Amino acid sequence: MSLNPFHTIGIGVTFSPNLKANVFEASRLAILFKSKLILIHVGEKSSEKTKKFKNLLEPFVTQSLDYEIVFKTGDPVNVILSVSEEKKVDLLILGALKQENFLKYYVGSIARKITRKAKCSVLLHINPSVERIPCNHVVVNGLKDPKTEKTIASAFYVANCLGSEKITIVEEITQDKRTVKVDDDKSLRKATIVKERLKLRETSRVNNIIKNIPEEHTQNIAIKSQPIFGTKGYSIGHYAQIARADLLIMNAPSKMTFWDRLFPHDIEHILTELPTDVLIIQ
Repeated sequence: MSLNPFHTIGIGVTFSPNLKANVFEASRLAILFKSKLILIHVGEKSSEKTKKFKNLLEPFVTQSLDYEIVFKTGDPVNVILSVSEEKKVDLLILGALKQENFLKYYVGSIARKITRKAKCSVLLHINPSVERIPCNHVVVNGLKDPKTEKTIASAFYVANCLGSEKITIVEEITQDKRTVKVDDDKSLRKATIVKERLKLRETSRVNNIIKNIPEEHTQNIAIKSQPIFGTKGYSIGHYAQIARADLLIMNAPSKMTFWDRLFPHDIEHILTELPTDVLIIQ
């Protein structure tokens, strides 16, 4: 059975310098995912605003883009969240350019609050572009969690739609699972054996998940399983940075207290420091 987790895509749009890039990115994704696009503008409706949005969308309408523009006044966080629920948005895109002066306000405040409260998946787009930038390498978490199977399946769907060449599934192994006191050659050998057994166990678990993914989503993608040792969230973020990943895909936090364990720093820090887009699967 073919998996399509994103039937409706939403994006909050403001008349900022990156408006065109954000609209183009969202429109391309909607076409690639065969989704409906909802443009959410926090503010009063006007013929001038509507015309500007339609002009930006025109190149994609010729490619059969299905879209709707929603105008609603109120608090930006509440408006975007409420419209997303009303329109049954499956994927909410939040974007900002690193160089823009309003980054701290828009990304640090609004996007962080929306990400924590959203009931749908969220794409944190830090490098929106008018011209499409290929997404060749996707990194996805493979940690042992009830949400991981869906996250990995969604990652393959996304990678397939985007024409990605490679997926790396990172299994983060925490310190407590491999604690062996090393004080001589014998204990060093024991620690090495424990480490290798953990790697094999994690890789086997991930391979069993991959077996259940539709072949059409896996056949043209190079798949790598990468166990790493360290703190959850930080380790995979560092790996994505070193591996020059184009997209990092993560499980959504199960509850608020989990967020800080997932990302030691807040969303603003992640967006400014991590050189990749982040997709959080709900």
